[in-house]
Amino acid sequence: MIEIFLKTLPFFGLIGLGFWAGRSGFFSAEATAYLTKFVFYFALSAMLFRFSATLSLADLVSPDFVLAYLAGTAAVYLVAMAAAFLRGTSLAEAAVEAQCAAIGNTGFLGVPMLVVLLGPAAAGPVILVLAIDLVVFSTLITLLLTAAREGRMRLGLVPVLALGLARNPMLVSMALGLVWSRLALPMPRPADEFLSILGAAATPAALFAIGASLAGKSAERVSVAWWLAFCKLGLHPAAVALAALVLIPVEPVAAGVMIAAAALPVAGNTYILAQHYGVAPRRVSAAILVSTVASILTVPAVIAALGPG
Repeated sequence: MIEIFLKTLPFFGLIGLGFWAGRSGFFSAEATAYLTKFVFYFALSAMLFRFSATLSLADLVSPDFVLAYLAGTAAVYLVAMAAAFLRGTSLAEAAVEAQCAAIGNTGFLGVPMLVVLLGPAAAGPVILVLAIDLVVFSTLITLLLTAAREGRMRLGLVPVLALGLARNPMLVSMALGLVWSRLALPMPRPADEFLSILGAAATPAALFAIGASLAGKSAERVSVAWWLAFCKLGLHPAAVALAALVLIPVEPVAAGVMIAAAALPVAGNTYILAQHYGVAPRRVSAAILVSTVASILTVPAVIAALGPG
């Protein structure tokens, strides 16, 4: 585990550097927002397109993989919602807590880090995890929060959700890459080098942006935050491992990547949703902060537990 910890340490070191820059005021909140936009719309999109353009849809989409990940993630989602209801929270708060417990920072942390740590073979599985999180669970929490606010589901929400997915640069870049691959189009050398240079900026910029954004987070409602961090860093990878290794066996390398992705800390976009709907943003903020700090130790532990290869 020490060897893996040392390999992950530079990634978390970049997060720490970003945190220092944000906390010290060297990097303002506005600067962090613009850096995040650069990563989201340009660097990470270039990386995802380049990865996807080397994959085929048949290699990427495995029914067993999708079912195993959905089963493990849905189980943790339901556990977190049930625990929230037992504490007497509303549907909206329970949905937000469930999102914290089951959806990790796959885009900004998982894709850059896991592909470097686990090798190019990790690209397909981690991209598929990201796609499932965005399409299934981002849609689910939006539906739950809307239902909680309005007291009902609206059919008119469907085109709004579809448009939101169509405007997500990560989904668009993955889809375009798969289309490029399906058409077997050659990648011109200047275009490949352009994407390579731009995509290479995704890893340091995304990790720095995570740290800088954490500088503005508070650690209120710490007991709930620790519970949600335990769900995300412990229960989620355990549930996904049970599903992928026992209940719905998945090819070992893909299963390992899936489990490692499930071990990632709480996704930052959950805070954006919580803030937009006015549902427990401080609770989410604390969960992101606590889970990210704790993941410095838990992510290497999970990867080490997966074993060689």
